[in-house]
Amino acid sequence: MASETVNEHVRYEPEENPPPLIALGAGAQAAAIIVPGVVLTVVLVVRIADASESYMAWAVFAAMVVCGLTTVLQAARLGRFGSGHVLIMGTSGAFIAVSVAALELAGPATLASLVVISALFQFLLAARLSLLRRIFTPVVTGTVIMLIAATVAPVLFDLLSDVPEGTDTAAAPLTAIVTLAVVVGMVLRAPPALRLWSPVIGIAAGCAVGAVYGLYDVGTVADAGWFGVPFRDWPGFDVTPDSTFWALLPAFIVVTIVGAIETIGDGVAIQRVSRRRPGATDFRVVQGALNADGMGNLLSGLGGTLPNTTYSTSISLAEVTGIGSRRVGVILGVIVLALAFFPKFAALLIAIPGPVVGAYVTVLIALLFVQGMKIVIQDGVDHRKAAVAGVSFWVGVGFQNGMIFPDLLGDGFLSVLLGNGMTSGAIVAVVMMVFLELTGPRRRQLRADMDQHTLQRLGVFLRVFAANAGWSPASAERLVLVGEETLHSMTEGIEDSGNRRLVVTARSVGGSAELEFVSAGEGDNLEDRLAYLGENPEVADGREISFRLLRHLSSSVSHQKYHGVDVVAVKVAAERSGDAG
Repeated sequence: MASETVNEHVRYEPEENPPPLIALGAGAQAAAIIVPGVVLTVVLVVRIADASESYMAWAVFAAMVVCGLTTVLQAARLGRFGSGHVLIMGTSGAFIAVSVAALELAGPATLASLVVISALFQFLLAARLSLLRRIFTPVVTGTVIMLIAATVAPVLFDLLSDVPEGTDTAAAPLTAIVTLAVVVGMVLRAPPALRLWSPVIGIAAGCAVGAVYGLYDVGTVADAGWFGVPFRDWPGFDVTPDSTFWALLPAFIVVTIVGAIETIGDGVAIQRVSRRRPGATDFRVVQGALNADGMGNLLSGLGGTLPNTTYSTSISLAEVTGIGSRRVGVILGVIVLALAFFPKFAALLIAIPGPVVGAYVTVLIALLFVQGMKIVIQDGVDHRKAAVAGVSFWVGVGFQNGMIFPDLLGDGFLSVLLGNGMTSGAIVAVVMMVFLELTGPRRRQLRADMDQHTLQRLGVFLRVFAANAGWSPASAERLVLVGEETLHSMTEGIEDSGNRRLVVTARSVGGSAELEFVSAGEGDNLEDRLAYLGENPEVADGREISFRLLRHLSSSVSHQKYHGVDVVAVKVAAERSGDAG
């Protein structure tokens, strides 16, 4: 059920608008963190693949344009595109290996085609997310978020010592320690108004120390132009795929799905950290995040640059600053978009010393890891979920660090697919969830139109189910009452309920029944209503009688709202007939 805990660290919720100076400062400091990552990821891929410098210039420009536009789209939420939250978009690190392979084997035009085709799978996944609800569970999404932290951590630790040769040995550790100390100290003890500026102050302090040792590269800033658009370097788009394209496509599709799981986790987590009183997860927000992510990949392909994704540091930034305002997301996206056209300003951010970036992002990644843990734990952990999370996480860590059969992977498809810990761990988690579904207790199903006979059909269905499960008559009637109240709560106040289709599934797990109601989506979220009842003991209207009965009679209730679909899962404990009396 929805949490009743008030998060006092949230200063501005998504619908609230902070003062212009705070909004601009929050957007600017977020840009200072993500732009170097966006640019450096592109540069890394192009250099490894030994592509041309002219293509690199275009790929960096296009990546920043796409990231800026899609960050605005995420915050603004146009129709079913965007989450309505501050979800920062950036170049996807999960695609580094497959993008390098595409550039080396076929060139930028084929890379563009692969990115466009794989983006279509993301749109399909967003549209059919409700059908995959038993696979992409909180355990899977939370584990993927933890794996993101685990896979990024080694890169961050390398950045802590990333200084030019001949630099004073004290430069890197002192710069990193000052940055880390300022950021952590402000997060722990600074008043809320000052805590908003902890990233900027920490980075500025680290850069000041780094400048003393010559770590801040002013030459790069001086050489960069003030304004530039490298249109002539667009690589084009390959509309005649060859055998290399088809050989690479499976890897791109798999990595796209893994990236989508990351976005699902980010879409869940950002809702938890952006509200003072977190409620049930709204999966329409998650679908919007996936659609915006897919649009970003589509634009990236058309632009001939690397795919993008939601940056999980969005969650950590929201936690550190306490700002979840959509206005900040729009400002951030506009800043990134503008920087694409002004290389001089982008160079100021890119020149931030590696130890400063490594130290600050280490704080964000640490908070991100804990968020992943929270998502897993808040869903409830039994031995099965613990096995899925534990095995998937450590398999991912093992592959990421080259400790699991490195010689067998070679340099081909398997190396590209499994060499990234997030990808390999997510595959293991999904396979384990599919296995649990296929080998779990058999589900019985009722399909019915919403009419005056629906309650009667539901009652007969649940009584037969209870009898087959060996439940006592009293427990069977209790199950029927839960079913009736769930249906009543879902349809109360909704017009044209007679045109809706209802699918009810039931299965017996141990001494409990798990019921799932699937119908067209409208109305309130039951989880939020049940949490509201816990805080307001008086019955305010007739509808709350049904909510109270449902809360009293069931062990748990979860409500997932998707575009066009409502899914309510209810768990009911009962005695078996042989145990009664």
